[in-house]
Amino acid sequence: MSIGNSPEDERPFDDVSDVSDMPEGVSGDASEGDRPSVGRALKQARIAAGLTVDDVTTATRVRIAIVHAIEADDFEPCGGDVYARGHIRTLARAVHLDPAPLITQYDAEHGGRPAPTPAAPLFEAERIRPERRGPNWTAAMVAAIVVVIGFVGFTMVNGGDGDKTNVAGDDATASASESSTPKSEKPAPEPEPSDSAIAAAPQDKVIVKVSAPDGRSWISAKDHSGRLLFDGLLAQGDSKTFEDSSKINLVLGDAGAIDLFVNGKKIEDDWQPGAVERLTYTKGDPQAG
Repeated sequence: MSIGNSPEDERPFDDVSDVSDMPEGVSGDASEGDRPSVGRALKQARIAAGLTVDDVTTATRVRIAIVHAIEADDFEPCGGDVYARGHIRTLARAVHLDPAPLITQYDAEHGGRPAPTPAAPLFEAERIRPERRGPNWTAAMVAAIVVVIGFVGFTMVNGGDGDKTNVAGDDATASASESSTPKSEKPAPEPEPSDSAIAAAPQDKVIVKVSAPDGRSWISAKDHSGRLLFDGLLAQGDSKTFEDSSKINLVLGDAGAIDLFVNGKKIEDDWQPGAVERLTYTKGDPQAG
C-alpha cells in the first residue's frame, strides 16, 4: 500500500491566485514575491503531472521521507547543500521542470553556492615541501670499498720490490725444469698385465678395468645391488677401475674403442666401432654375462 498521497487528494494551495482572475498580460508568477518556494514548486509540478510521492520515489530512488521533506522546504534530511541540490535536480526532472531556476533559487535562499577552493596553492605547497631522506648507505659502502682497494694496492706496490729477486729466481728455475723435462706427444702405453699380476688378482671380489686408448666412449657401471658406480664419458687415454664383492654390470656405448681387463686378464673380443655392449662379470675367471 502506498504511503504517498494520490493526485486527486492533493490540490494547489489556496493562496495561489487563479490565472483567469489576474489582469490581462500578468501571469501567476510574474512578481518575485509571488514566486512559490522550491518545495512548493516541486509539489505543484508533481500534482500537475498526475504523480504520487511513491511514483517519484520509484522513478528517482529518492526516499519517500526526503521527498516529503523537500516538498515542505525542509532540506535538513538531505545531509548538506551538495546533496540537497542533487535531490532538487533529480525531482525537478522527474516532474518535468527545469532544474536550473530551482537550484538558483535554493542557492539564493541558503546563502549561495560556496566558492571553489583554489587548487594551485595546494599543489604549490605540496611541491615545495622538503622530502626527508634516509642515509645513503650505497655511497658509504662504495667509499669503504675504494679505501680498502687503495690500501691493498699501496701494500702490494711497497712490498713488491723486495720480492722481485725471488720471482726472477723462481722463473729461471721453472724455465730450467721445463727445458730439462722432455715433452711427450702421447702418454706412455700402459704395460699389459703380467702372469704374476693375474695370479695376484684377489679371488674374493671382481675387479674390472675399462680404458679407452684409441678413442672415447660413454660407459656405465653398476655393482651387484644395482648401485651406480659411474655413468659418463671416458675420454681417449683415460681409464676407470671398478670393484665389487660379487658382480659388475657394464654398458659400453662404443665397445670398439674400449680395452677391458677383468680380474687382471684382458678380455679379447672383436667388438666393432660404435657397437653397444651390455656385459656382466663375476669373481673367478672372466666370463661375459
